[in-house]
Amino acid sequence: MLDPLSLLYGLYERRLVREVQRHPLPRHIGLILDGNRRYARELGFEDPLAGHRVGADKLEEVMDWLEELQIKITTLFALSTENLTRSPAELNGIIALIEDKMRSVAVDPKIHRKGVRVRAVGQMDLLPASLQEAIALAEEATRHHDNFYLNIAVGYGGRQEITDAVAQLLRERARRGESLAKAADEITPEEIGKYLYTYDMPDPDLIIRPSGEVRLSGFLLWQSAYSEFYFCDAHWPAFRKIDLLRAIRSYQQRKRRFGT
Repeated sequence: MLDPLSLLYGLYERRLVREVQRHPLPRHIGLILDGNRRYARELGFEDPLAGHRVGADKLEEVMDWLEELQIKITTLFALSTENLTRSPAELNGIIALIEDKMRSVAVDPKIHRKGVRVRAVGQMDLLPASLQEAIALAEEATRHHDNFYLNIAVGYGGRQEITDAVAQLLRERARRGESLAKAADEITPEEIGKYLYTYDMPDPDLIIRPSGEVRLSGFLLWQSAYSEFYFCDAHWPAFRKIDLLRAIRSYQQRKRRFGT
């Protein structure tokens, strides 16, 4: 017998889908994959990696939802530079999960059938060689796709991204023989933007953070200047399609003001 609650959720989900499809959808969504450890604790798991494993599986499900809605660009915050200071046991487990996902992406028929281009953004030199290799495999295997774009922020920090962009800009000016004073006088936000990790992508229209935290934790600091934000209480492993649809509906109900 069908669970009445599941039936109600299904009806509500279909109603939300119809509702959001009547209005312009975001082109680019950012997702902060937060709450894996708390999810594990709440379910009584002693090993926090149990939550990360469920969270890794949730990612594929959420990507299917985004692709059904024809949302073309997604950027995921999977591992921050601050996360690199976690206990070796937990960090090694998280890195192994990301590496497994990257290697599977390279050969996943669904990724290739849907035309998903995968790219990692962050400080790759901070990551283990095996993870760097897995990232390179996924990027090379999908580099010709242009239907959907999936950016995975790993070893990522927003302040460091801006620092790297300014440093690269100044190095380029120096290679052209310009003085530091001239470079400083002529620097513009638009020029800095050309050196960001996501320089060739539109900025995110909507950033979603599950788990009840109301902050960005350094995620896309520059690019999110005019983004809309949505925070929900569900931990990432328990994130539901209706949570995604509610976030999009909230975005659609807002009057976007760029700079005011």
